[in-house]
Amino acid sequence: MARLYADEQFPRETVLILRTLGHDVLTVQEAGKANQKIPDEEVLAFAANNQRAVVTLSYQIRVNYPLYAKRLKSRLYKQSPPTRAIK
Repeated sequence: MARLYADEQFPRETVLILRTLGHDVLTVQEAGKANQKIPDEEVLAFAANNQRAVVTLSYQIRVNYPLYAKRLKSRLYKQSPPTRAIK
């Protein structure tokens, strides 16, 4: 299954559901990076260095890093059927 890195705004309930479905989810809090206002570039770099895809509700990441978002969508589509949550 997918190796994911959930940012601070990503709902804890969704993290638990993803784990129930077999995904390996590491949260910002679990990584010891909570409440530090870490720039998006560092969040993406941490995820990439740990071979994880970022899961976020942040529209800014999609706007400022469209190539990353496109690669993430491609990776998720290959791992599971498309859903309405992926746009």
